[in-house]
Amino acid sequence: MRLFVGLGNPGQKYAGNRHNIGFMALDRIAEDHGFAPFRAKFQGLLSEGRLGSARVALLKPQTFMNLSGQSVGEAMRFYKIEPEAVTVFHDELDLAPGKCRVKMGGGHAGHNGLRSIHAHIGEGYQRVRLGIGHPGHKDRVAPYVLSDFAKADADWLDDLMRGLSDGAAALAEGDAARFQNAVALRTAPPRSSTGGAGTAPAAAKATPPAPDKAPAAEDPDPRSALQKLMDRFR
Repeated sequence: MRLFVGLGNPGQKYAGNRHNIGFMALDRIAEDHGFAPFRAKFQGLLSEGRLGSARVALLKPQTFMNLSGQSVGEAMRFYKIEPEAVTVFHDELDLAPGKCRVKMGGGHAGHNGLRSIHAHIGEGYQRVRLGIGHPGHKDRVAPYVLSDFAKADADWLDDLMRGLSDGAAALAEGDAARFQNAVALRTAPPRSSTGGAGTAPAAAKATPPAPDKAPAAEDPDPRSALQKLMDRFR
């Protein structure tokens, strides 16, 4: 059993906030992979299903961000799983918008949701860090994360959600590298080359050979040039 946790704040007021990108990720995974409808459980909303060969529970804590650990701890105790089986999807100020990184263990970097989870289950869980960018100054962080994504963010946000869903089975099966590759294929697809595979390169423009120089006319005078010059002054 794997537990995927998405971080956010409950209620329609916060639904489109940058801080709620973790909720958005789980909603997309649940929709694309045919999970059961979310229901109230463990002080959160829970859905169960399968990703590849793995049985997975999706949890969206409804305790507000700074108490997320209460919900996560309760779910862990019910499923009798260790922190290594928990993956938390959360917003990351230190990554550019649309970037995604997987990390196992480490500090909470001041993130209130992670801080709460640390307090309840320790730091030995996996995180999926979802870049939202930084507003530029620490005093602007709170209003920034608690404001909605802009319309200009729609394209990269949708690409990121598609990538997370594409790679979800790999993540559940413990293959973080394959998961990140799936995300990258959506968010930074390889550029197509100018010549497709098997296409012959354009023929080089042939340079016509330089015309042969016309042979010099034969001089009937057998004297050398020097001899001719000397003869002129005799």
